[in-house]
Parts: sequence; structure tokens; C-alpha cells
Amino acid sequence: MKPWLLASVAVILGAGAAQADYTLHVLHINDFHSRVEPISKFDSTCSAEDDAKGECFGGIARIAAKVGELRDKLKAEGQNVILLDAGDQYQGSLFYTTYKGKDTVELMNMVGFDAMAVGNHEFDDGPAGLQLLAEGAKFPVISGNLDVSQSPELKGKLGDTVTLEVGGQKIGIVSALAMDTPETSSPGDKVIFKDDLDSLKGDVQALSDAGVNKIIALTHEGYKRDQQIAAEVPGVDAVVGGHSHTLLGSMEKAEGPYPTMVKAADGGKVPVVTAYAYSKYLGHLVLTWNDAGKLIKAEGEPILLDASVTPDPKVAARVKELAGPIEKLKQQRVAEIKAPIDGDRTSCRQRECEMGNVVTEAMLDRVKNQGISIAIENGGGLRASLPAGPLAMGDVLAVLPFQNTLSTFQLKGADVVAALENGASQYDDGAGRFAQVAGLRYTVDPAAAAGSRISDVQIRDGQDWKPIDMNETYGVVSNNYLRQGGDGYKIFETGATDAYDFGPDLADVLAEYLAKQGPGFAPALDGRITVK
Repeated sequence: MKPWLLASVAVILGAGAAQADYTLHVLHINDFHSRVEPISKFDSTCSAEDDAKGECFGGIARIAAKVGELRDKLKAEGQNVILLDAGDQYQGSLFYTTYKGKDTVELMNMVGFDAMAVGNHEFDDGPAGLQLLAEGAKFPVISGNLDVSQSPELKGKLGDTVTLEVGGQKIGIVSALAMDTPETSSPGDKVIFKDDLDSLKGDVQALSDAGVNKIIALTHEGYKRDQQIAAEVPGVDAVVGGHSHTLLGSMEKAEGPYPTMVKAADGGKVPVVTAYAYSKYLGHLVLTWNDAGKLIKAEGEPILLDASVTPDPKVAARVKELAGPIEKLKQQRVAEIKAPIDGDRTSCRQRECEMGNVVTEAMLDRVKNQGISIAIENGGGLRASLPAGPLAMGDVLAVLPFQNTLSTFQLKGADVVAALENGASQYDDGAGRFAQVAGLRYTVDPAAAAGSRISDVQIRDGQDWKPIDMNETYGVVSNNYLRQGGDGYKIFETGATDAYDFGPDLADVLAEYLAKQGPGFAPALDGRITVK
């Protein structure tokens, strides 16, 4: 095990606090998704022109600048501060496609994180991808519900917990990763997932037995599950989470308050926080405990990393160096569109969305001469929106960053309906498996019992529609990730015949489709998915 399981940061308590109380400033990010450079309002890489006009957000250099500013100010005031990452540094831009995590290690070390939770996308290139991060990071990378003892790449390289010495006090960090990661990424069969709640309870108890009475859960499970953790895991003082890309705070479109206070089993209140995604916000949670180790106050707010934050010059210079080899591809103009295409996750994971329509129509158009009549794409595979106007390949890769290839296969009508059922099976969680489609339309009732959520499935028949025939075989196009059973689409793996998983990259398919549509192209919703 690496020698960072006890990291020390010496800080003196501020004179303004009561002598018996202890206050900790928790800075945090989550779901960075390789947004190394600044992002636009669409969460994709921002152009240099828009950045110069002050219209961009985030990027690792802004994170470094704001963290450095706050850390220096708070320490000068005698305050205690730590910096946490709740997972999913990997996947989402050409930086990850090009460097496969080497840039992540270098840049996170430059910023100076204190601990990171493993996210599901850290497994996108298998255990070896996470190994690079775990070995290279100068801070602990942890996940308490992973048994990696059988993994040659990860054995001894991930911690269950970490205890930080901050201002003369021990801060325990426990962690857990979403249980469905084997369906959403590629951890392999040698990484064993243990029950998250049982694991957290055991790790909290172990820290408590060791005399640690200030414990933070750093999780990658999503806002909904984080609230369950706060309610059901005794001894957790706060939950700092990621995975669901949830915006909390008082701003427009926030899904809840920051912090969200959850009633615990002992009657106390546990704060839950998360900070959206893509480096747009830096979370700032302030926790105060009394001398007995009881949390008595929780407050704070996420900080918008807009143009008012000047990027750290040293980090920005290194980003520019790293960007050099990929700039030509990123700037390659591939198309022009008349209107923006909405690919927001809150749209594409629970209803028909513009990006879902465009991408599935692009998929279907590419294979229409192969006897394929249906396209199914998981909403979670759509990672950004597109702005109106000229589009570069970098814009398209922000939408479809996973290097998935087109898969074509034959599937019984009954299995098509079963696939749609799977897509609706985690609707309330906003899971990425929600099915965006072309060549068919359907109705989903999220409140219905499992197995009966899907109805009125119809197949396009020229300009008309006809009910799906459960016994007929249809040609389907999807992506290789779903075809191999990802996101719960086991029916694609077991029921498909005549499968071919090695088609063109989905990003190339979309770029070519948009180019073919011409500059007058605008997206449209047509009612292909009805939500009751």
C-alpha cells in the first residue's frame, strides 16, 4: 500500500473560532471528464475566440487558480482546508483520447488534491487505466467497496479509506463507487464490487474504533444515493459526491440546496454536496464540529469558475503544451448547423432529446442500405450539446468521446421491447441507459411495474408507422458498448444474431451526417418518445 494513508497538513485554527470548536473548509470537484481546457455554456471545449470574449468557464487552470487563492487566504487566516475529487476525471475530450490519463496525473498533482474517489469512468480503459492514476497520483485514490486483491494491476494500489491530519485533528475519508459500474464501464471480472452501504458502515466503524470522530464520505454514486448514505450510514458527518452531475445551490436550475441536509438515523443532520460537472463549479463546504466531535454547523456554496477567475499561468502554460499535438484535429472544421442541438443529460436520460434524435438518425443513415431499420443509443453516451454555427471535430468529440463504434445486428421484436424496458429501468435515477431511438417510437410509463413500462412500440414503415411484431426479426444499429451488454443491455449480447461490432467511430458518423445536412440544418423533436 502506498505511504500516503496518513497525510499531514499542519494548520493552526483561526482565532475567531471558539477554542473547543474545529472548522474545516472542504473544496471539491466531481465529474471533471477531461475538461482540461475551458468549456462553453454547452459544456464542450470553448473556442479561443469565445474565451477571449469572457464567455468560457472552468478548465484545470481556473480550478488551480481558485483553489490556490482560497487555500492561501484560508491558511493565512489560520483556517483548515482540504481539496477532494469525487471521481470521473477520465473521459470526455481529446485530452483523454490522446493521453489516456497521463495528463490527468500530472495536472492533478500540480493542483494538489488531498484525496480522490474512484469514478466509474476511471475504468473505461480497464484496470490498467486506473492503475496509471493510482500509481502516479501524489495523493490517495480510494474506493472502499472495491476488492482489488485479485487484480494484478490494482492490488495494493487503491485504499479503502484515508486519514488526513489537518490542524491537529484527524479527518477520516471513506468512499464507495456505484454498484452498476460493471455495466457502465470496464472494470473486468477481477475487480469485485461489495455492497456500498455495508462497506461504508464497516469503514466508518473501523475509523471510529481508531479514534477518528470526523468522517467524510467521498463517493461516486449520485445525489439520490448520497442522500441514502447520509440517512443510513451511522457516523458519517458529511457526504461529498459525484456521478449524477447534480447542480446544487440557489442558482437557476439547481436541483436542491447546497448543502442538502439529510436526517440521519441518530436524529442529527448530515450535509450532502456535489458540484455539477466539467469544472464549471468548485464546491466549498464549511464544516464545524464541537470538542466532542459532533457536527454543529454546515454551510457553503459552489463557486462559479467564470471569466472573473484568471487561470493559473503555470498550469495554463502546461495545458497549452499538452494541447499542441491535438490542436490540428480539434480545430478541423467538419460541419455547420443553423441552430443549437440540445444534448443536456437531464433531457437525454429521461425523454426524447434533440441530440438523441440527431445521433440515432445519423447512425441509421449510415447503415440504411444494410437492411437496418432501427437505431438505439443510450442517453448516457451523449455528453454535450452543440452550438449553432461552424463545428469543429473537437465539438463533435465532446458529444461522443468514448470511441464507440457502430454495431449492427438482427434482433427479435420481443427483444427490442426488452431493450427499451432496460432503458427505462432506472428512469428515476436519470441513468444513462435510457433509450434514444430512430426508426421506431414508443411510450414509457416510469411509474409502471418492471416489465410493463413500455407500450405502443411502432416501427417506421415508409411514411407510416406499424406496431412492432414480437416474432419478426429487425435489423438494429447501436454502439459496440451496448451490443456487448453495457448499461444493462444484456439482450443485445445474448439475443443478437449476425452481429458486426467494428463499424466506424460514432463521432465520425455524426460529423459526416451533419456535414451532409448542410448549414441550414436544425434539430427537431417529433414525438418519437412519449413519457406518461
